[in-house]
Amino acid sequence: MSKSEPELVTFGCRLNTYESEVMRNHAKNAGLGDAIIFNTCAVTKEAERQARQAIRRARRENPEAKIIVTGCSAQIAPQTYAEMDEVDKIIGNDLKLKAETWKGFGGLEGTERVLVNDIMSVKETAGHLIEGVEGHARAFIQVQNGCDHRCTFCIIPYGRGNSRSVPIGEIAEQVRKLVDSGYNEIVMTGVDVTSYGADLPGTPSLGQMIRRILALVPELPRLRLSSLDPVEIDEDLWRLIAEEVRLMPHLHMSLQAGDDMILKRMKRRHLRADAIEMCRKAREYRPDMAFGADIIAGFPTETDEMFQNTLNIVEECDLTFLHVFPYSERPSTPAAKMPSVPVPVRKERAAALRKLGDKQVEKFLRFHVKQKRQVIVEQDNIGRTEHFAAVELDKPCKVGSLVNVETCGINGTSLIGKVL
Repeated sequence: MSKSEPELVTFGCRLNTYESEVMRNHAKNAGLGDAIIFNTCAVTKEAERQARQAIRRARRENPEAKIIVTGCSAQIAPQTYAEMDEVDKIIGNDLKLKAETWKGFGGLEGTERVLVNDIMSVKETAGHLIEGVEGHARAFIQVQNGCDHRCTFCIIPYGRGNSRSVPIGEIAEQVRKLVDSGYNEIVMTGVDVTSYGADLPGTPSLGQMIRRILALVPELPRLRLSSLDPVEIDEDLWRLIAEEVRLMPHLHMSLQAGDDMILKRMKRRHLRADAIEMCRKAREYRPDMAFGADIIAGFPTETDEMFQNTLNIVEECDLTFLHVFPYSERPSTPAAKMPSVPVPVRKERAAALRKLGDKQVEKFLRFHVKQKRQVIVEQDNIGRTEHFAAVELDKPCKVGSLVNVETCGINGTSLIGKVL
């Protein structure tokens, strides 16, 4: 580990990936080059267990390093990390993004060990400008944070607070800066992205914001979105899906289940028919549209028949990229009090979903063989098509560059591409 460069260990979502880069710059500028910063996740018990395990390992291997813990798990349960002798400092989710937080404890001595605010009192999300995302082909931009909804399984609002949006001008400034520094693809991310703008003057919608950004930064080649709620795509976003070639034909749904009763017990905003209609409408506008989805297996009260409905919707919507999670109880959530599905059954159902997901990926890749595609180059000479399919390139290309390829075969879960 470099003495002038802090080490970031990131768990969880794309938003955490982005925020880790913000913290990297703040910590470096504050002289914390010997720090190891853990940006934790609270979505599952397993994510929290992995974080604690990694912290203990880091202390064994780096006895002199300053260990700082932040992220959703630290926000929700700071006492868990305060009880760990390995941890020097715990920082809440809003404070971690402020430069003054890091400047205040360059040496850590004489400062409070636990710096965690009431996240529900936070009213704004600032635009945190970064030069780029280290080691990534694409850059992530935080356009929104927090969530006003209270799904019965989710503890994230208590780690992130209520929904807050970044003003359009700040987003445009950051996009322009990233494009000027060489980024060809940007991912707009947040906790509940489709709620964007409700707290801003004039209440711009997500689609209106994206349309404005693409107009203000015409040199941006490619734009992607993180998870979308199936019933909250506004008319401007639908128009962009239909007409804007710079918006990639790849959407990720926050689906969670394919059974109406389970969706109601989850307190989701959509039903099964809404997800099916979203996919139908998107493909009507863009016939080549690819879909990913988050799905929870073994939610409380889920019967075999209910689970079958979830398996069925994967094929009915022709979903490709599945993010599957066995249900994990979160303390203080309503779902944790519901009749539970045995853990082995949850794991079996998650395995069945992943197996189906593998079949869907294989089918998807077969369709994309012998096609000409533009890919953005990632590490290890892997590229991603407009549809987010992985492509093994036949010769070295610069990370982050856009290259045209002709796909000529399949190797595992990747296409094989000949650079043109």
